[in-house]
Order: sequence, then C-alpha cells, then structure tokens
Amino acid sequence: MSDFPSKVATETHAPHSQSTQARNMGAVIDMAFLKSIPAIITLAEILLGLIHWALIVSTPATILAPYGWVLFVAITLWILTIALFFIILFGVYRMLPSVPWSLVVMVYFAVGTVLYLTAFATNAAYATGINELGAAAFFAVVVTLLYGASTFFAFMDWRNEDANAATSTVPT
Repeated sequence: MSDFPSKVATETHAPHSQSTQARNMGAVIDMAFLKSIPAIITLAEILLGLIHWALIVSTPATILAPYGWVLFVAITLWILTIALFFIILFGVYRMLPSVPWSLVVMVYFAVGTVLYLTAFATNAAYATGINELGAAAFFAVVVTLLYGASTFFAFMDWRNEDANAATSTVPT
C-alpha cells in the first residue's frame, strides 16, 4: 500500500469544454485552396456553366430532344461541381479519410470533360439560326476546356499525392 499515492486527482468532466469542441467542429474555409489555380478554374466552371445552361433554357429550341441531353449534362455537372467545390473549400473530405479524394476528383473532372464534350458537340450541331444556341455552344466549349484543365491539375495532384501533401491544392 505504500506505493499507492495519498492523493488521487479525478475528473468527472471532459478535459475540453463543449465550446472548444464546437469550435473545432465548425466549418473552416481553406484559404489556400481558395487562392489556388484549381479553385479559380472551378469557380469559372460554375459561372460559365450557369451561363451555358441559362442560354439554352432561354430559347424555344429546348423542346428538341437533343437539348434534353445538353441540359442534363450542363445542370447536373453544374450542381455536382458546386457540391465538390464546397466539399473541398470547407474540408469536408477530411471527415472521410478512407476515400481516395485525389482519385475521386480526377475521375469526376475526367468524366465531366467527356460529358461536356458530347454536350458541346450536340449543342453545336443544332445551333443553326438561333443566336442564343450559338452563344451556348461557345460557352460549352469553354467549360469543356476548363473541365479539361481541372482534370490536368487533379491528375497532377493524384500523381504527386505522396510527394508532398503539404503543398497539395486538391484534397488527398
């Protein structure tokens, strides 16, 4: 019994207060990502993608069957790109460390590039005679190129994810 300390300190509460835990669980904006080239490209995809599908919706030609595909691609990728941007911006991806985020981002942008390329080709094929559809085809090719650039940066991040994780701008 002589080895047992005479005074034992016990705690009946958590070592951190609830306000500290709430502050740690709050959303933190990744300013390094926001200032990076991939973030600027993604913001351009969001803005120009919005212009693209808004131009198509504003014409009476949307009753043509091929424009259903163009609108599906434009609106779906626009919504998913916004969601992905906020997942990266607020660091939500850190809550799922088992997901290979750099690979997910690369595959998303690669598939988006191919889908937008088909949407551009469809849009350009049926754009005769309607000015808004010609403008929409222009914005579709620009967004396609932006998705291609995002694919390139995501590929570079995926390839170099083990090299230096501290300088990564796309989540790993």
